[in-house]
Amino acid sequence: MSEQRSYPRHLKTDAGDVEIRLMSPADEAAVLAFGKGLPTHDLLFLPRNISEPKVLTAWVKEIGRGAITSLLAVKDGKVVGCGTLVRDAHSWSPHVGEIRMVVSLDIRGKGVGRALSQETFALALGAGMEKLSVQMTVDQQAAITLFESLGFKAEALLRDHVRDIEGKTHDIVMLGHNVAQVQAQMEAYGLPGAVQH
Repeated sequence: MSEQRSYPRHLKTDAGDVEIRLMSPADEAAVLAFGKGLPTHDLLFLPRNISEPKVLTAWVKEIGRGAITSLLAVKDGKVVGCGTLVRDAHSWSPHVGEIRMVVSLDIRGKGVGRALSQETFALALGAGMEKLSVQMTVDQQAAITLFESLGFKAEALLRDHVRDIEGKTHDIVMLGHNVAQVQAQMEAYGLPGAVQH
């Protein structure tokens, strides 16, 4: 499970050629522009509003600290998606990683989100995460379906958990993936490589 991913990776999608690469401090302005271009409701996927400059500055610091690893999907020089793996080695749950992902509205349904989620999932496996979680509002059905296809299962419903800029509250669904348990089951059936990408 310690396979290291190498980036950049170049993928062919229905949206065209996309580069998946690690986010660096030099990407702060491009990611801020991406965040500002997202529909407001999409920002509810994320615990913080990435269309705010101070949030991006803090994000870049967390990348430098090693608490966050972010992958960017870049098409024609423009950020069109972001997948992030968040972990806290000093918490009670150092074995748990949280995946946060969002893609531009204009490229949805064209394979970019799937590729980005698979790459972020593979990063988590390479980092030795035993359990993964992801959260989104309950109406974001395409995203829920995407993560369920990766083996995630609904674990919690948090009512009125996020408030949008108009003050309306939304329910959040949390999905989890017990990587260690799935890996142990695969090994028991003689399929040790089945979880790796």
